[in-house]
Amino acid sequence: MSQELLSELLSKSNMTLSATQQEQFNRYFELLVEWNEKMNLTAITAKDDVYLKHFYDSITPSLYYSFTDQNIVDIGAGAGFPSLPLKILFPDLQISIIDSLNKRIGFLTFLAEELGLTNVSFYHDRAETAGQSNFHRESYDLVLARAVARMSVLSELCLPFAKVGGQFIALKGAGTNQELEEANSAIKTLGGELKANDQFLLPIEKSERHIVKIEKIKNTPKKYPRKPGLPNKQPIK
Repeated sequence: MSQELLSELLSKSNMTLSATQQEQFNRYFELLVEWNEKMNLTAITAKDDVYLKHFYDSITPSLYYSFTDQNIVDIGAGAGFPSLPLKILFPDLQISIIDSLNKRIGFLTFLAEELGLTNVSFYHDRAETAGQSNFHRESYDLVLARAVARMSVLSELCLPFAKVGGQFIALKGAGTNQELEEANSAIKTLGGELKANDQFLLPIEKSERHIVKIEKIKNTPKKYPRKPGLPNKQPIK
């Protein structure tokens, strides 16, 4: 039922899942539920809900942005959302995931091997620290984040990773318009420019979703991101 629903939703956007991709999503679900019994990965475990609220929700940026073979970093991906469902759908993507919890990195590493995903890398680090490293800073075509923090904070955690001319895409829910108003100064300070705020309703449950696209138009000042915890405690105003 869930695979049929996912395939049906994607077909409306002229995307078709191969048998291999269907099996990858099925195995993803099985491992998510299995590992969730040992560690806290998600509160959503019912199959229909995982397919809709995790898999399909993660894929929704592709309805508004063209994915090909970009070099992508996912900040705070948790159980791999949104980047790994996108990787399954668009196998040529180059994916890096940065997450602060090493147990999650262990799950993601095992998951990628089980699903046969290539060109995926996982880093145990905080965004504030990784964003100051020469290896990661301003090195990516696209930065992704889903349900991590308010836009004023999220912009500081994510924009330092995007190269000039690159993009930052945030998957957000209700309240996004207010968040963007509050984050306007931060986005500009960090070298970004808001390009789109696409709003839609998630199918079936009809909850509000936003795909926020920010373009990196100039280098991020060297002092950002600030020390771990500071962006959240003292958002840029």
